[in-house]
Amino acid sequence: MKPPTPSPLTLDQLNVAALDDAVHWLDGVYEHSPWIVRAALAQRPLKTLAQLQYVCTQVVDGAPLQAQLDLIRAHPELSGKAMVANSLTAESTTEQASAGLTHCSAEEFATLQQLNADYNARFGWPFILAVRGPRGTGLSRSEIIATFARRLQAHPEAERHECLRAIHRIAALRLNALFGTTPEAGNAVWDALEDLATLSEPAYAAQGQLTVTYLSDAHRACAARIAQHMRDCGCDSVHIDAVGNVVGRYESDSCLRTSSGRKGPKTLKKSKALLTGSHYDTVRNAGKYDGRLGIYVPLACVLALHQQQRRLPFALEVVAFAEEEGQRYPATFLGSSALTGHFNPAWLDQVDAQGIPLRQALQDAGLDPDALPALQRNPADYLGFVEVHIEQGPVLHALNLPLGIVTAINASARFQGEVIGVASHAGTTPMGQRRDAACAVAELALFVEQRAAHDGDSVGTMGQLQVSAGSVNVVPGRCQFSLDLRAPTNAQRDRLVADVLQAAHAICARRGVTLTLTETLRASAAPSAPQWQARWEDAVSALGLPLHRLPSGAGHDAMQMHTAMPQAMLFVRGENGGISHNPLESTTADDMQLAVDAFTHLLAALAHEIDTANTTATPHPSPTLHAP
Repeated sequence: MKPPTPSPLTLDQLNVAALDDAVHWLDGVYEHSPWIVRAALAQRPLKTLAQLQYVCTQVVDGAPLQAQLDLIRAHPELSGKAMVANSLTAESTTEQASAGLTHCSAEEFATLQQLNADYNARFGWPFILAVRGPRGTGLSRSEIIATFARRLQAHPEAERHECLRAIHRIAALRLNALFGTTPEAGNAVWDALEDLATLSEPAYAAQGQLTVTYLSDAHRACAARIAQHMRDCGCDSVHIDAVGNVVGRYESDSCLRTSSGRKGPKTLKKSKALLTGSHYDTVRNAGKYDGRLGIYVPLACVLALHQQQRRLPFALEVVAFAEEEGQRYPATFLGSSALTGHFNPAWLDQVDAQGIPLRQALQDAGLDPDALPALQRNPADYLGFVEVHIEQGPVLHALNLPLGIVTAINASARFQGEVIGVASHAGTTPMGQRRDAACAVAELALFVEQRAAHDGDSVGTMGQLQVSAGSVNVVPGRCQFSLDLRAPTNAQRDRLVADVLQAAHAICARRGVTLTLTETLRASAAPSAPQWQARWEDAVSALGLPLHRLPSGAGHDAMQMHTAMPQAMLFVRGENGGISHNPLESTTADDMQLAVDAFTHLLAALAHEIDTANTTATPHPSPTLHAP
């Protein structure tokens, strides 16, 4: 007879139990598929629940195709025959009920039945979705139906992997329940970001879209909301500066000093600080986590310290940068450039689409353009800059890894190009006598793809291709295009650029067409400071997760802060293929919790380093996180 499952189960119990008992305890984590946890338990002792979850994903990823398909087919349809017949497992029953699928209207039930039939006909397996959602509290029926319809259009290979990732998410939630674990800090971060996302510009809010452009009314409302959140978390000082950054500071253990005796008023004495944060402006029709996640993860740590009435041997300065996206004015990184002293006064004369100069926009928002130079930080006052950011890409998502270590923010170069050939009749011009501008650009696009792939971590994109006055029966005589080249180092980018430009000229010369290229941007790489990257690596390792290092192809505020102080970034996995700058951008409360845990570990390790250097200091153990 099998022993009953401890409630809640602990890792210590799981690590020392007989294998058959441990497998029995985890029965139901993967629907009708105990082989997964059996193989994962072979890697005991397990350090953390996150490690157990990851090991299970690796077992499935390494399994034969048929085993993966059998796993998918072991799951019931949503509102399908098993639910109607009351033959769902207890876990599936709870999950489908959490999303209200047991109380569908007749119309909703009919829609789901049709989607089930269409999906099975297309893919040959049931649609799998973690209906408890990224917060763990259940998706709405409308969200489920919309996701079902969207994924019905996916490529079969991509959809198989998406089903497996959904199964892993389901398993993670079931493990949380077995172990009595709740991602309290992750849930708090999730809720704060949901709250902030209610503030959007009216024309977009009317369409259910999130858009917050620099110094709009919605932007100013976000600043006020973030400032209040900072105060609620326990920041000692909070203010909105002259460029619109929201700055919250949690002072060090040595900052409180009595200015006139024991009973006199307390004043704050500035000490060295760790600077962190990200931006709160958005692109149009944005996701909820780009930038903003990097504000609220450190604030969760401030909250924990404040609740415990604890201080660190350094201050923690959290900055919600006002502008990073470049949506309103041509200049970008307005918020972080003001802190590094790189805010160009000439930018104040730039105008937006309505003809409003930046100077006037600042004044209309109650900000003082003349105070901008005073925002520059003295690097000697800071230990460094760290930033947490959603990955905005598919790498961690594909690897089933919640966290990744950023090695560098890529160097980039951009060009606008035009190829001019000869427009001629499509029917009468022999192939060997054509001077086709579009074919020259197409050949170049293929070269860019191959050459960037050769490096392994370079990327090349020709995102704009336009045939002027194009016609179905005319050989294109003119083709305009964009060229975006990125690599982790300046030298690697420069080699990529040189090879692409050489190929472009050779292709055009061979084809008898004329090429014009204009460079529009060249930005230097921002490699992570080795010591700070190592701190992030130690933090991720402490969570029992393998290290995955990757460059950031996108620009971030850390890229600007790199010009003033050492920096390093931590990426958090994105859902839905890692899509970003899109309403489908998402991550889970569990992954947010791991980001908070990693940040907490980094703070504790840094405190220990400083205490070790100063033997008279009192050690600072790692704070325990609590939801607000």
